[in-house]
Amino acid sequence: MSAPDVYRPAFFDPLSTEHLTWIICRQFEEQPPVRLDTVMPSFEGPGLYAIYYEGDSCDLYRPLSGLTIPLYVGQSRSTNSATGRTNPSTRPLYSRVQQHRRSIIEGGLPPEEFSVRLLAMPDVHIDLGENGLRVGYQPVWNSVLNGFGSHEQGSTTRRSSRSKWDTVHEGRSRTYGAAKHDRGELIARATEAIRQQVERYNELPWHRAALE
Repeated sequence: MSAPDVYRPAFFDPLSTEHLTWIICRQFEEQPPVRLDTVMPSFEGPGLYAIYYEGDSCDLYRPLSGLTIPLYVGQSRSTNSATGRTNPSTRPLYSRVQQHRRSIIEGGLPPEEFSVRLLAMPDVHIDLGENGLRVGYQPVWNSVLNGFGSHEQGSTTRRSSRSKWDTVHEGRSRTYGAAKHDRGELIARATEAIRQQVERYNELPWHRAALE
């Protein structure tokens, strides 16, 4: 006769890193998208943001149109996480989004076909949301065409190559060294990455919870 199964109650930690990440990601995606050609009223505070494609004219990004799959995920804090110093701007999230809007325009992309979601948050929780969205989606401007969120290089680093994002979307006024990336290869990699994103769209834990 076999021994009876040992009963063990289910374990649930509502404050676990995993659970909090899902809550933040779900709450973030409930925020309405704002088109980047919209005049956005100024606001204060730090937070989490993501940029989406909602148009039809960009062949590379058209498969993402209509889906909640970000091209880029970022954050802007009220303090510098490395130094602990306070951000000199009282509007870090607003200012960062305006910088990205300029980059999209300078890169020859139509701002009316891009949107942004924003969620004002305390610094202490921002990393959880950003990490959850980045790991879950692996946004193509974070993972393949990186360099979109970088600032103009200083005089000591101007020998580095043009960023991958700037190779595909030329136009930003930047100073670069002679090294180059292969534009065709980058577009092929980005195309494949987007195909995989769309394929696994409903596998994300906060999406599965909404479907159940």
